[in-house]
Amino acid sequence: MRRFAWAQRLWGSGTGRFGVVVVLVILVVAAVSLVWTPFDPQRVDVANRWSGPDAAHLLGTDGSGRDILSLLMAGARTTVLVAVGAGVIATVIGLLLAALGALTPRPVREAVTVLVDVLIAFPVLLIAMMISAVWGGSLLVVVVSVGIGFGVNIARVTRPELRRVLHSDFVLAGRASGLTPWQNLWRHLLPNVAPVFIVQLSWGMAVAVLAEAGLSYLGFGAPVTEPSWGLLLADLQRFISVHPLSVVWPGLAITLTVLGFNLLGDALRDATDPTLSRRVGPVGAEPPAAVTA
Repeated sequence: MRRFAWAQRLWGSGTGRFGVVVVLVILVVAAVSLVWTPFDPQRVDVANRWSGPDAAHLLGTDGSGRDILSLLMAGARTTVLVAVGAGVIATVIGLLLAALGALTPRPVREAVTVLVDVLIAFPVLLIAMMISAVWGGSLLVVVVSVGIGFGVNIARVTRPELRRVLHSDFVLAGRASGLTPWQNLWRHLLPNVAPVFIVQLSWGMAVAVLAEAGLSYLGFGAPVTEPSWGLLLADLQRFISVHPLSVVWPGLAITLTVLGFNLLGDALRDATDPTLSRRVGPVGAEPPAAVTA
């Protein structure tokens, strides 16, 4: 059971439980929407435009008569695609730059450090807009731009941690036993920087959701033929003074998803931190009694 102690600590945390539930709900909704939604998300029904929540349309309809619940379910697919895609790209770029900045000879390390400092000066949204100006707005642009932007963030935060762990006794022992720097990276360094990496990755995925919604809202993200919470919010916000309830649903979906990713990352960091797990002991165990003279 010690192998899954981190999962027990994660579920035992209130923030962790909330993050797990939110992320699982988003994943399940995205999967279900591939095969079923209450209505066709792009079906226009002018006769039922701006219908309030009722038995047929649980969250009402928009100005074209499209079912808002169906649009939200279909938009969850876009959210998962962007979050996972950006997370994969950020992981590859971040860990590669961090490893090059920690394990290579000094000239290479310094060049990588300068490169990271230059790239980190560009905000993620600015990178996305520059790429969109050349190749046009699309989900691929959002995924690549957010992946690059947060890959650089991951590299900047992870590289000092790798350098710190690099001088630990167990790493020196592995080097003395004949392990190459890259073998040491895989066996000893990455597991010890995982808590820092995990929380950065979760923030990156949360910002990916926000970036997709924001860029789609501005017209740089998903095309109008793709379901997107940002596009839905842009369509509905023009009528906020007349139909305020309709704007609540996409805004609430974006807020809960971003909050869920952030809290899940914080809880995963605490649950997988080896120093914290040694300090608090097994789940449900009483803390050690204070020693008195």
